[in-house]
Amino acid sequence: MADDPNPTEASAPALVVNNVSHSFGDNAALKDVSLEIPRGRFVVLLGLNGAGKSTLFALITRLYDNVTGEIRIFGHDIRRRAMAALQRLGVVFQSRTLDLDLSLKQNLLYHCALHGIHGREARRRTERALQIVGLADRAKEKVRNLSGGQSRRVEIARSLLHQPSMLLLDEPTVGLDIGSRESVVNIVRSLVEKEGLSVLWATHLFDEVRPTDLVVVLHKGKVLFTGTVPEMLAKTETKTVSDAFRKLTGSGTEELAA
Repeated sequence: MADDPNPTEASAPALVVNNVSHSFGDNAALKDVSLEIPRGRFVVLLGLNGAGKSTLFALITRLYDNVTGEIRIFGHDIRRRAMAALQRLGVVFQSRTLDLDLSLKQNLLYHCALHGIHGREARRRTERALQIVGLADRAKEKVRNLSGGQSRRVEIARSLLHQPSMLLLDEPTVGLDIGSRESVVNIVRSLVEKEGLSVLWATHLFDEVRPTDLVVVLHKGKVLFTGTVPEMLAKTETKTVSDAFRKLTGSGTEELAA
């Protein structure tokens, strides 16, 4: 498909992944993956550890180059118009990347500078982002003094500084206690409801899926299902997301608990 030099962003989906595969040597991490993320929706990428979620995120964010298929962000092909595509994207990776010896404000101002945002505008965006995640009163504290959940909230704040239209979050609640998990999930869901952001939320935790979500089930590098939660339950003739996932993937209890 030829790339439109002036994509109609108003009508393009937030994200389109079309027939993308990726291998590490002889190991096929993704196999002909296709999915579409509508604008302004919270979409759950649901899969066990090793399903290929992080590999897919690495391709979408250009950490890896997709040599098969096509990936578009708001109409921009990430290989032909990488800068335009990635400017629309905010990312929270699974690994923690904040500088522990800098304050929350310093971490965010540094990230602003990387995006060419300076001075009063950088300070304004930093203050607003910290307000959104409920940490404005701790702006001058060092990151090392925060809990795991609070650190995650700072990373979400950082992802918002360049005013993206879509967020990718890769297992953002792993290792957090129940209260911290709920806080992080609620902040991101609020961004969808109040700011109209599109979200692709990768997780293996079934209780993070709500009935109103769209769900993409990724298992061993393949997309097995895309649709709403009611559609998922109807297709599998089950009553819970975990039972539906088990039926779609053939996963046993031990795998789900891993």
